[in-house]
Amino acid sequence: MDDGEEAAIELPMFPLGSALVPFQVLPLQVFEPRYHALVRDCLAADGRFGVVLIERGSEVGGGDVRFDVGTVARIAQSAELPDGRMALVAVGEERLRVARWLDDDPYPRASVVVLADPEAAAAELAAREPLALAFDRVVELARALGAEVPDDLALADDPLRAAWEALAMAPVGPLDVVAVLGEAGAVARMEMVTAALVDAAELLELRLR
Repeated sequence: MDDGEEAAIELPMFPLGSALVPFQVLPLQVFEPRYHALVRDCLAADGRFGVVLIERGSEVGGGDVRFDVGTVARIAQSAELPDGRMALVAVGEERLRVARWLDDDPYPRASVVVLADPEAAAAELAAREPLALAFDRVVELARALGAEVPDDLALADDPLRAAWEALAMAPVGPLDVVAVLGEAGAVARMEMVTAALVDAAELLELRLR
């Protein structure tokens, strides 16, 4: 077993058309019966489920093809709506890798390995500065283009959390997010996020011309 990997565990899985990263807030509205059952079982346990991006197919009805890296989410709030839907707010916690998909009955499930990051060291701390500079540039350009950005928007001091926060807010596509989730090295992930931010800034600069 690699450093940072736990033993495989079984988790309910929620394949989505978007990717989730650690520390990101995920609002969901659940209406399919199978996902109602998933939520009930999660709330009866520790509230955790896995989120992976759908590679091909649809969120509704099953039969989709899924990526094998994603994020463990935990339900923070839940409410039943008058029309029968369930409204959830979940928060991403740690990366996961699917070891094996299980039977989808009554809902998608998988045996997963949770990929916990070690404490940040000097290399991660050093990688935070260019990442933060690139993020600040994207925020500056977004404001110049008229986007409503909170005045107090700032990344966490912890470099690993800062990278996930920046990735969650950056204008990058879900495949780029999956690529970062699949990278084992923390510094390499931070450099990937920085590069994505630099690319996003270049596109925003073009719009200002």
